[in-house]
Amino acid sequence: MRNTVVVFARAPRLGTVKRRLALDIGDRAALRFHTATLHGLLRSLRRDRRFRTVLAVTPDGAGARLPWPVPRIAQQRGDIGARMDRACRRFPRGNVLIIGSDIPDACAADAATAFRALGSADAVFGPAADGGYWLVGLGPRRPVRPFANARWSTEHALADTLANFRGRKTARVRTLRDVDTAADLPSSRR
Repeated sequence: MRNTVVVFARAPRLGTVKRRLALDIGDRAALRFHTATLHGLLRSLRRDRRFRTVLAVTPDGAGARLPWPVPRIAQQRGDIGARMDRACRRFPRGNVLIIGSDIPDACAADAATAFRALGSADAVFGPAADGGYWLVGLGPRRPVRPFANARWSTEHALADTLANFRGRKTARVRTLRDVDTAADLPSSRR
């Protein structure tokens, strides 16, 4: 039972990534941000041999054209909750983490901390500053519908998901900022 980190990302294509950010800084700059952040996260995760790293890509057919040497799976259709649920079900026996690709400060140490938390919790969350979450980790004891009824892309996403874990022990790792708009960018990148 090996621990698995699944990185959720859009295929890096001009005009299709970080659309709200692109409204502020342009399509090319948004693509550069997306590619650099995804590359940095994958590089950090791949160096850590305590877990395996998998890239979950959308759209589904884009996996073969990506330059990163990591195993890939398709996210398939549905809202983010349905896609995360399917990704977790692919790894039913061990602990699995899902990390978003738009978190500049996320790294392998965060994954290691989350896996340690799963030693005594059924789920672990990495809260985002906006009320969502940038990381979710599940142990083998999972609710039937861990991501049901969440109001995605709102300040309620974490609270709504936590409601699905009533009666189960949850843990949290550090709060990080995800990048949706230019205001979310680290000051060094503005």
